[in-house]
Amino acid sequence: MPSTSLSADELLKLDNQLCFAVYSASLAMTRLYKPLLEKLGLTYPQYLVLLVLWERDGLTVSELGERLSLDSGTLTPLLKRLEASGLVARIRDTADERRVHVSLTAAGRRLKVRAAEVPGCLMAASQCSVPELVSLTQQVQALRDRIKKAA
Repeated sequence: MPSTSLSADELLKLDNQLCFAVYSASLAMTRLYKPLLEKLGLTYPQYLVLLVLWERDGLTVSELGERLSLDSGTLTPLLKRLEASGLVARIRDTADERRVHVSLTAAGRRLKVRAAEVPGCLMAASQCSVPELVSLTQQVQALRDRIKKAA
C-alpha cells in the first residue's frame, strides 16, 4: 500500500491502487477457475451457490443472496439454470409461500466430490502454502468487512 506521503500523481498511479490489485486478482482467479468449472458444467457464480449449499443445504433464496452478496434478480435466473441442470431443487415454503428453499439434488451432492479438486488447483497456481492462503483469505475478508461498514 502506498504511503500517504506520496504525491497526488504517485497516489493515482494504477500500480498503487489496492482496488485494481483486488480487481485484477479476481479476474485472474476467474480465468483460472473457468476451465476447471467447465469440466463440472458450472459457471463461477453457480459454483459459489453450490459451495454455500454444500456447507448448509436447504437455505432460502434470501439467505443464499445474503451469503453471496447477490440480489434476487441476479440469483433467481442462476438458480433456475442450476435447477434445469438437475443440481438443485427450489421448493416453496408451505408456511410462507413467499419463501423459496433451495436444496441440493443427489446429483448436486455428488458433484461435490468432483469439485474437491478446484481449491488444490488454486493452491498450485498461486504457489502459496495452505497457511498463506488462509491468511490472505482472512485479510481480504477483513478488508471487505471494513469497506462494507464504511460504505
